[in-house]
Amino acid sequence: MTATPTLRLENIHKQFHHTPVLSGIDLDVHQGDVVALIGASGSGKSTLLRCINLLEQLDDGQIWLSGDDISVPHINQDRVRSRIGVVFQALNLFPHLSVLDNVTLASKMILKKSKKEASENGMSLLEQVGLAAKAHEYPDRLSGGQQQRVALVRAIATNPDLLLLDEITSALDPQLVGEVLDLVRTLAHEGTTIVMATHEMAFAREVADTVVFLDGGVVCESGPAAEVLDTPRQQRTKEFLHRFRGNLS
Repeated sequence: MTATPTLRLENIHKQFHHTPVLSGIDLDVHQGDVVALIGASGSGKSTLLRCINLLEQLDDGQIWLSGDDISVPHINQDRVRSRIGVVFQALNLFPHLSVLDNVTLASKMILKKSKKEASENGMSLLEQVGLAAKAHEYPDRLSGGQQQRVALVRAIATNPDLLLLDEITSALDPQLVGEVLDLVRTLAHEGTTIVMATHEMAFAREVADTVVFLDGGVVCESGPAAEVLDTPRQQRTKEFLHRFRGNLS
């Protein structure tokens, strides 16, 4: 019997102002898998992640998280989001809270952990990423790479079923990209289930189990990372990768 996917998307549709953005997305993500979403700007990657995290309401389709239908009306969205760690391009760290308070807020407010338990867990995670000394600093005292690592730690502090990452290196200076990707690489190797939208193709090839190419709100091609990125079958995938690599040259 096949294990229940950590995430299952069935026939996901979303439109804005009568313009389709997602048109029939199907995807299974199993525990410990890393799935990289690639595609041009406007292909639907960020919208898909926002739908998974219930920040956008579906027009049609269903989403299951570890076997639970989280797309039903009137579901407790805060409870669902406590099971999904997310880091978007805009980090949304609370500027008036210390690093440690940012990391522990959801554990205390949603999971109802004691301040002591949440703080001990938060400090342990910050120590793992080399930021324990910054625990009582405020976000504006950190570099962009440090802020991004804090956002990642905050996202995993509740031990979520799933981690969503949306182009998390896009706003970083090139010299800071590596330290953030190193942390994602570590999380992947530790068995974290990840769905990430990324333009870091070499990183996707190294870390992702599956690459999904979105084009015009549909899955144009998906499969093992090396196959999709090195020997794509679909012409649209070939054209995208050719343009993307050309833009980098």
